[in-house]
Amino acid sequence: MPFRMFCRVLGLVLCSTALTVYFASHSIGTVVVTTLTCSLLLQLAYFASVLLLIWRSGCVSRAGQRAEHFGSCKEVGSEPPELDEVTNEDLLQRDQMLAISLLLP
Repeated sequence: MPFRMFCRVLGLVLCSTALTVYFASHSIGTVVVTTLTCSLLLQLAYFASVLLLIWRSGCVSRAGQRAEHFGSCKEVGSEPPELDEVTNEDLLQRDQMLAISLLLP
């Protein structure tokens, strides 16, 4: 979202909150406190969403690096074990790769 649009939406939300509180309470003090509280909550939500996006991008990049590593193992020529030679470790690795592939967009 462009910064200009973000500022417009922020102003619209704060003004509508201020008007609603004023018509409900007819108190300027209540309007100021409520508007400042609303502004603080919006800033906290914005900060939390930025942290969430940073965390998700880190998870995706780590998953991509693991997938690249898995692909490079195939290029080396390691053959998958025969069906009767499958171990618990092989199943665990397959399950981990499946979970990582589900994380990728």
